[in-house]
Amino acid sequence: MDSNNLTFAIPTNRLRDVGETVELYDQHFWRNGHSVRIVVFDDSSSANQEKYFPLLEQTHTHNELYYVGPREKDQFLAYLNARLHDGRLEGLVRNLFRPSYGGNRNCTLMYTLGGFLVSSDDDMRPYALMEASPESLEVNEICHGRLHKSREGGFGLVHKSFDIMAAFKDVLGKRVADLPENYERGELLVDSAMDLETNATKDLAPENSLVLQHGSVSETDVVKIAQTFRSGTNDIDAIDFVEMFLADESQTDPDALSDLYALVNFRPVVTNTNWRMDCGVAGYDNTFGLPPFFPTRLRFEDYIYRLWMQQGGVVAAHVDAAQHHTRSIYMRNPPAAEIFNEEVSNLIKRKIKSSVTRVDELSVGFAYDGEVSASDAQEVLDRIRGLYTRAEKLISQAASLERADALRLFAANLEKAFYGFEPDFFQQNLVRIVDDVVSVIKGSIELWPTLVEICYFQKGRHGLPQVRVRNEKA
Repeated sequence: MDSNNLTFAIPTNRLRDVGETVELYDQHFWRNGHSVRIVVFDDSSSANQEKYFPLLEQTHTHNELYYVGPREKDQFLAYLNARLHDGRLEGLVRNLFRPSYGGNRNCTLMYTLGGFLVSSDDDMRPYALMEASPESLEVNEICHGRLHKSREGGFGLVHKSFDIMAAFKDVLGKRVADLPENYERGELLVDSAMDLETNATKDLAPENSLVLQHGSVSETDVVKIAQTFRSGTNDIDAIDFVEMFLADESQTDPDALSDLYALVNFRPVVTNTNWRMDCGVAGYDNTFGLPPFFPTRLRFEDYIYRLWMQQGGVVAAHVDAAQHHTRSIYMRNPPAAEIFNEEVSNLIKRKIKSSVTRVDELSVGFAYDGEVSASDAQEVLDRIRGLYTRAEKLISQAASLERADALRLFAANLEKAFYGFEPDFFQQNLVRIVDDVVSVIKGSIELWPTLVEICYFQKGRHGLPQVRVRNEKA
């Protein structure tokens, strides 16, 4: 890998707090001897950009720091639309890069075309929370972790730092034959606590294991995506935070993190299929372009990569490093809204996965047209109504007025988020939401290869709009 052609990206919509993330990762790279170009991709409004950009300028970094915010993105979109010469496509272009989890990450892909991209979310940290006395992994076990009560003060847990950039450089863009000898090989990983194809949690589990299913991995296959392991919240769903809240009689905030996920042990692996793709701690070989993230606010933007990884010739890696998720609640949706988003996302995931028609270098095609049946809607309602009923019953058992008020507020928000659990009204709105999301995804996928071609040549000739942050050297 050419280190000069590697970018470390931090996608964010929390410009107020991203400076701390920038400095921590910059210090981590410097301590490990890496010179890395750092770029903040900001989804903030213009008002918040003006308000908080000075905080980014007050950071101190060893590495060069760049910024792509609302002004730069407007210039970028204007350039794309001018090159397309078709006003009818402007809506699709804007949707592909609109402020959203997927839209912001699509900007990172365009800005790093022809090179390598390593990306960490704004609430990630360059260390992992691990148990102080690691245990040996079982045969075929790749990772083991446990939940620990945060109020215990981390007793028996340590912060452990790994050379993240070196771990990605070991694998990205390389053939399987050239990977380090300590990498396990297999078909896919199965998480004991999660559904394989949607990554939705089965139930709140106190611990979990990633187990390798064996399969033949070709020596000539290339690692196109990779990720570190993750501690903190791992992949805990919003509904799991609520389960913690319901189970803990002393807790009065369903959005508070009562349990922390700590790693017991892990080891690196390369797989043909990666249903455990985590774009919050990922690296990409973007030398010749990659498919777009789903441009959606529903937080399943990386699901396209789980489908894309099923083609021949490419493989994914879990590298020999880990990072920590701090889960900022600043500008985060309430738990009830997050649960609604996850339920809709899981429905769409299943529908898309069952109707895939093609996979190629830059896209994934599928036949699903956004239809939602009455039984689809009822299945979701039945599951969430059960959660609502449990919250209602606990109100009378609450040990304090604050606890009862918190339970009452959560139950009311949940009922509101799911349209009062009225089946016809819920299905009507679910159909509208799913149809809009699927239509945008399909149109974006069709347009993406053209945009990649436009950006590839423009980036090589003149670069894409960005500003150098005039901060001070550390």
